[in-house]
Amino acid sequence: MRATAIARETRLKRSRIPLFALGMLLACLAIFAGCSPATVPDGIGGSSDSPSAKTEAPKEPEPEATPSAPEPEPEPTLEDQVVEIVSAMTLEEKVAQMSIVTPEMITGVDTATQAGPATESALGAYPVGGIVYFQKNLIDPDQTKTMIANTQAYAKEATGLPLFIAVDEEGGTVRRIAGNPGFDVEDAGDMAAIGATGDASQACEAATTIGSYLSELGFNLDFAPDSDICGDPQTDVMAQRSFGTDPDLVASMVQAQVEGFGSAGILCCAKHFPGIGGVMGDSHEGAIVSNKTLDELRAWELKPFEAAIAADVPFVMVGHLSLPTALGTDAPASINSAVVTDLLRNELGYTGIIITDAMEMGAIGEFCTADQAGVAAIEAGVDIVLMPSEFPAAYQGVIDAVNDGRIAESRIDESVERIVGTKLSYLGD
Repeated sequence: MRATAIARETRLKRSRIPLFALGMLLACLAIFAGCSPATVPDGIGGSSDSPSAKTEAPKEPEPEATPSAPEPEPEPTLEDQVVEIVSAMTLEEKVAQMSIVTPEMITGVDTATQAGPATESALGAYPVGGIVYFQKNLIDPDQTKTMIANTQAYAKEATGLPLFIAVDEEGGTVRRIAGNPGFDVEDAGDMAAIGATGDASQACEAATTIGSYLSELGFNLDFAPDSDICGDPQTDVMAQRSFGTDPDLVASMVQAQVEGFGSAGILCCAKHFPGIGGVMGDSHEGAIVSNKTLDELRAWELKPFEAAIAADVPFVMVGHLSLPTALGTDAPASINSAVVTDLLRNELGYTGIIITDAMEMGAIGEFCTADQAGVAAIEAGVDIVLMPSEFPAAYQGVIDAVNDGRIAESRIDESVERIVGTKLSYLGD
């Protein structure tokens, strides 16, 4: 039993040693735990979530970025505006823009001296590119201004585009306002008299004067200056209307007049390409013929037109002159692509509006029917058909030609873009 007791005591003594050591360890830990937190190395005696843990100062919030203003949309170019307008037009509207007519041609009245419901209805049915007035339509300034203003309002309502409001006001023997008893306007006189002075500034002054009173009345297009060279002053029907017999003199006068009309804010028109001075006959009555060669025309008749083009003339009117020697055909220039496209557009480089002389003249009636006159002119390269003898038939004839594939619609677009571009550039919205 003693052996047993000794063994038990020995086990107890052995067990006391580790218990004492454990107590000493716990005491040290307690002392260590009571130390200041500042003496505790990072990662010992606490976590970063503890209030006594070391923390970083809060960051200041970054200011919100001010949004930059959006870049302004670029202003559409004139070309952009023209393309947009033309692409939105129907074929019928485009073909109508390629005509300038008298008010009677679309209203059916005998003599138009006012613009009311009949004009409004007519422009809705036939939104033509322009109206040309003659002396019978013009009574006095107030009546003229009111008629033109109302007509423009109806046109803009129908198409959004202004009309060309045209007149023949050369001075001398061709005038609708000067000399009209209802208007206190002095006639500028014959261009032959101005040409005889040899002073181009007088031609410019006459054009500025004419353009100023036309603009005040509401007109924006004058079918002047006459750019023909006179042949024999004793027999030439153009003798009083022409500036003279010398190509260089006439060229200087024409150029001065283009500049004068422009300074007055009036579109003008050099006529009658390629030159009908010195030709016997009157295209109002029937065919007129020149037997000159192309080289002879280039050396003589074309010079005034070249001067007009150099001065940026906005319109050129093609006459009804036949040139069998130069072109091998009797077809009048106004419906002849060799004159309109090859000579005027391509050789002379003209980029403005090409318009025919009045298509109701006898010189055209001998070559094509009313319903084909417009078709023939457009095929030749013309932009605007002036006063076809039967406007509804001529208008429908062009539409039919496009629908039948005879004339490409792109050809129509080419002219209408030129017309709309001129209106936006010179006439505003």
